[in-house]
Amino acid sequence: MKLSEKNLKISPSVTLTIDAKSKQMRAEGIDVISFGVGEPDFQTPDNIKRAAIEVIENGPTGYTAAAGLPELKKAICEKLLRDNDLSYNPENIIVSNGGKHSLYNIFQAICNPGDEVIIPTPYWVTYPESVKMADATPVFIECTEENEFRLKKSDLLAAITPKTKAIVLNSPSNPTGSVYTREELEDIAEIAVKNNILVVSDEIYEKLVYDGEKHISIASLNEEIKERTIILNGMSKAYAMTGWRIGYTASALEIAKVMGNIQSHATSNPNTIAQYASIEGLRGDQSTIEEMKKAFDERRKYMIHRINQIKDLSCIAPKGAFYVMMNISKWIGKEIKGHKINNSIDFAEVLLENTKVAIVPGAAFGADNFMRLSYATSLENIKEGLNRIDDFLNK
Repeated sequence: MKLSEKNLKISPSVTLTIDAKSKQMRAEGIDVISFGVGEPDFQTPDNIKRAAIEVIENGPTGYTAAAGLPELKKAICEKLLRDNDLSYNPENIIVSNGGKHSLYNIFQAICNPGDEVIIPTPYWVTYPESVKMADATPVFIECTEENEFRLKKSDLLAAITPKTKAIVLNSPSNPTGSVYTREELEDIAEIAVKNNILVVSDEIYEKLVYDGEKHISIASLNEEIKERTIILNGMSKAYAMTGWRIGYTASALEIAKVMGNIQSHATSNPNTIAQYASIEGLRGDQSTIEEMKKAFDERRKYMIHRINQIKDLSCIAPKGAFYVMMNISKWIGKEIKGHKINNSIDFAEVLLENTKVAIVPGAAFGADNFMRLSYATSLENIKEGLNRIDDFLNK
């Protein structure tokens, strides 16, 4: 049987694979500490849960419009104006089954065979695969630790070709936690407008910024870049609603129409109950966000300090999201307990086998000299996990 050649080339999500493996080990009674998946360890806020229960008990629970509830689209428009100084109408909004679904819709809507999409590395694992599923080609630009993993103007200019369709921008970033400055965004916007390139701006971690940093949406800089920007956001991170599966996009009307048509045939509407709950999330009490952010910041500071105490490991301070990129370059080429460390995958396997600590190898993000650690887990787990790593590497 000959299957789809294009889709046979799609790689599985390494982050989800690591998470599944650590959960399986736990189910077998093994004491595993996971720094793997990017999922807040907080409960969904009570007001959001109550809104869902109300809908379950009293309805309506049937189909909604394929692109989302009109009232949820209005709430998203209110949020974009309130938080990002961006004015959109409901018809510019497409509500989907989570951020990954939104990303799939985006590239299916804008890409043609032969198009190129620029992706800064380290990147979220799904970006290149979504581009490939749309018959386009990912073009990677390495962003260095010295520049806090942010894209340089000169590197962006050098990567643009007549085939360039879009640039992926993720601020705050998964996996690096980097946050772009206004000046850097202005440079990217100027280049995008001048070269008629779209910007896919993933802003799902916008509420989680630290050290006095401020999230700025590139679409808010001026009308020209707004018309070329597709904003991707969702409910999973800021509202601890990962399993509820609600993502959304805001874009120019012509792009939104295509995405809406794709979704109408691919999945129809997102979960109705989760949509009503999301209205409450966006319009209701926002204090839980600050509570989560405070806890994440405490863990972030501890993790940075502790990693930099461990032999031949280091990291810089991320300014957003809930990840740290740990530099393991000094361990590459060495041997640990009979295992040659050739890359980040080897390092991850040795740690999991010997310390029962699960970490995602940087190779998954296009950064093989690094490991991504999520601090979306308890401070107790963070302390124990890093102690295990320290004890093991120092023996």
